[in-house]
Amino acid sequence: MPQTSAGLLMFRSKNGLVEVLLAHPGGPYFVAKDNGAWTIPKGEPEPGEDLLTTAQREFEEETSLKPIGPYLPLAPIRQKGGKVVHAWAFQGDCDPAALASNAFTMEWPPHSGRQMEFPEIDRAEFFPLTAAKRKIKSTQIPLIDELEATLKGQGLLDS
Repeated sequence: MPQTSAGLLMFRSKNGLVEVLLAHPGGPYFVAKDNGAWTIPKGEPEPGEDLLTTAQREFEEETSLKPIGPYLPLAPIRQKGGKVVHAWAFQGDCDPAALASNAFTMEWPPHSGRQMEFPEIDRAEFFPLTAAKRKIKSTQIPLIDELEATLKGQGLLDS
């Protein structure tokens, strides 16, 4: 069975422009990466945990912001490594600079025997949809495409 992950795609509308909140992964491997490196806040479920509950928990852990629905289910996507990501979109707003992430520990530098702590996400930012598609991992672009199509269908975005 493929690995599973669940996450939330927060969007806001300001002056008729829709933007989505994306997270930049923390840790030394992503320091110099930008386009194609950003992601939605997401993580793996605990055994028996409902996937929407996972998405809400992970969003809060990675941003320090408690998400509030309603939630729009998006079609699952498969990342390059095979992991299946289940996602929901929701409307919200925040100051990305005020967000704080949980941390993880890893050996750094490699083979040094030293354990270092890094934030799971080192920053978050709102991007207009076109820019977000450049920033996000290519396999997650369909999440933005589906949100965009849904908002157009609801008359919330110009066609």
